[in-house]
Amino acid sequence: MSKYRADIGVFGGTGFYEFLTNVEEIWIETPYGAPSDKVALGEVGGKRVAFLPRHGKDHRIPPHLINYRANLWAMKELGVSRIIGPCAAGSLQPHIKPGDLVVTDQFVNRTWGRKDTFYEGPIVTHVSPADPYCPEMRALAIEAAKEEKINVHERGTVVVIQGPRFSTRAESQEYRSHGWEVINMTQYPEGYLARELGICYVNIALITDYDVGTLEHPEPVSHEAVMIAFKQNIEKLQKVLFRLIEKVPVDERACQCADALKSARG
Repeated sequence: MSKYRADIGVFGGTGFYEFLTNVEEIWIETPYGAPSDKVALGEVGGKRVAFLPRHGKDHRIPPHLINYRANLWAMKELGVSRIIGPCAAGSLQPHIKPGDLVVTDQFVNRTWGRKDTFYEGPIVTHVSPADPYCPEMRALAIEAAKEEKINVHERGTVVVIQGPRFSTRAESQEYRSHGWEVINMTQYPEGYLARELGICYVNIALITDYDVGTLEHPEPVSHEAVMIAFKQNIEKLQKVLFRLIEKVPVDERACQCADALKSARG
């Protein structure tokens, strides 16, 4: 058990440290190896917040090689009960535009080979991801975005691809044809592992581009373009995150996320 404590965890914290007070960076040892980087502990609105950049501070870890289990376990060791997982994402639908935020409510997993469970036996455990994102956290995130007057889509399905490559036109068209709204490379298994640990998790997707294959926007995606769009819009995401942190109650939870194991075992 770590001697350090935090109320709320944030993944993808690069760029937020300068807004914290009383910052201390620490390594957390886990049974699953090293997390992506040191955890930055600080204060926001009187709450202790743990920031961990999922790709590492220098963005050295590609999405398919992130040690998701170590990252989540590090948050658990700190006593975190709520996690905010913002991410950059592509749009699959013309009405969801670059610069918009999407508070996703479902995911579709198209990754493979990632370590995606803490329960490998001897007790067989089936934690349901039917509604994978915390409903209480989602409502607060939507409220925070509206208060900041930022265009937010209150629901959306994110299809999670393996990476590090982007989609082909045919793949992108398939995802769009299903009616899915958002495409990303890190939402699985990050959010699901939080559920296995009984931690509330919410995703806020910052749309940086239209995914290739959308008829209205046929230009291929590039990493350079994604990063430029992300930097242009990071301030609005920061405002929403800090307002959300201020809103989140840490003493009581009005959701069932902590009870994930109750019906997961025979």
